[in-house]
Amino acid sequence: MRILGIDPGLATMGWGVVDTDGRKNTLVQAGAVITPPDMPMPERLHKIFVDVSGLLCTYSPDEVVFEELFFAKNVTTALNVGAARGCALCACSEFGKPMYEYTPMQIKQAVTGYGKADKKQVQLMVKMMLNLPDIIKPDDAADAVAAALTHAASGRMREQFRMK
Repeated sequence: MRILGIDPGLATMGWGVVDTDGRKNTLVQAGAVITPPDMPMPERLHKIFVDVSGLLCTYSPDEVVFEELFFAKNVTTALNVGAARGCALCACSEFGKPMYEYTPMQIKQAVTGYGKADKKQVQLMVKMMLNLPDIIKPDDAADAVAAALTHAASGRMREQFRMK
């Protein structure tokens, strides 16, 4: 099975593609969709839609996984990231593959064994789990790969994380 993981963001939307046979996971590719802050908002959202559509066509994932948004303070940032996430969801919906979501705590728990792990711990565990020579950069791409690995490990329980 091929899984596309997405870590939503407006300036940087991380993505990672992982192949799994249920026991062994292999990184196919990882990266980020970048939109510069001086680009008008409608153009930034369009770029996200187009780039995510391109990832879906290029890598043909069987399932798509999103890290669920979590914000405690900045409402403006939450709205902007929510809009970016919506564009990615729309692109994935058009592609017609099942979509799932996991909270940041669920992803940290699955990858490190500790739901309050910091970013560096997650990055190091992703590197180790995939036997990579280096940590995946940028951080958002590593987070997207961690989401894909979480989904790969969810087995029969994955349906409870399916977007409704």
